[in-house]
Amino acid sequence: MSSESPGRTAVPTQHRGPGPAGSADPAAVAAGLRRFNAAPAGAAEAALLGCCASPRWARRVAAHRPYPDLDALLAAADEASYDLSHDEIADALSRESSAGLGAGAPAVAHTALRAAHAAYESGFGHAFVICLDGFRPEEHRDQVLAGIRSRLGNEPDEERAIAADELRGLARGRLARIVSGPEKADVCPTNTDLAGHTG
Repeated sequence: MSSESPGRTAVPTQHRGPGPAGSADPAAVAAGLRRFNAAPAGAAEAALLGCCASPRWARRVAAHRPYPDLDALLAAADEASYDLSHDEIADALSRESSAGLGAGAPAVAHTALRAAHAAYESGFGHAFVICLDGFRPEEHRDQVLAGIRSRLGNEPDEERAIAADELRGLARGRLARIVSGPEKADVCPTNTDLAGHTG
């Protein structure tokens, strides 16, 4: 899959805090969690598939509702991700899109990143994923470039484990944003009209 492919960009836009939703309004988190807990199973699973494209992961996290708080939800998401098989992780990774640099990056950086993505995808068979929740937006470009260059030399088994861990981090961040973001108020409505979260 090329960096131009449709799908979900593998770089979140949030900042690191005490957790993926560290700076979120507690009232918004509580309201979002109530919506998530009350949503029909199909709606909750569709939202979860936007966080990690593993049907078994989404079913398992949805099935264990209700969650008393965001920490419990994220812990359940982590636990479910550790139980995924190699093939399930590979399938979820195949549905990710390689991260870009944004319009402000110099042309030479875009060229370098496209070449690095092509080399990575050729070597490992899936998009390069990296969770940037720990970095400010101005640090993302350097982290993506450094990360992909350092991981290109990994053995397949080593890189598979790293990519699975990065995918887990991405899923946590996406899930926290679904629950925490006031702009996501309609992500888990208590009816069956949900459109899956895709970012």
